[in-house]
Amino acid sequence: MEEHKVNSIISHITIIGCIVSILMNNEKKNPFVSFYNRQTLGMFLCFHIGGYLIGYFDSWIASMTYWILFLILWIISFSGVLSNEMKLIPGVGEQFQNWFKNL
Repeated sequence: MEEHKVNSIISHITIIGCIVSILMNNEKKNPFVSFYNRQTLGMFLCFHIGGYLIGYFDSWIASMTYWILFLILWIISFSGVLSNEMKLIPGVGEQFQNWFKNL
């Protein structure tokens, strides 16, 4: 498996994996890995911030819907890695690319 694909897969494994992948990509700056680092960092940050806000609803329906939405976005992103194409996360992917363009 190519190194860029492995680093991109690592970035999808929790926020810690994303940070590890960012550090691993600092030396060679592969555009594919940088793309997915920006996507997953934005996705994980939004997940944790949104999860904090969803917690105030104290509703298992709201929580379950939020988890399913995150899982769908994660699957879309991960399928892009496996198919070797740069797939933006629907709705917010372009924003993540702009916000974290220095990664």
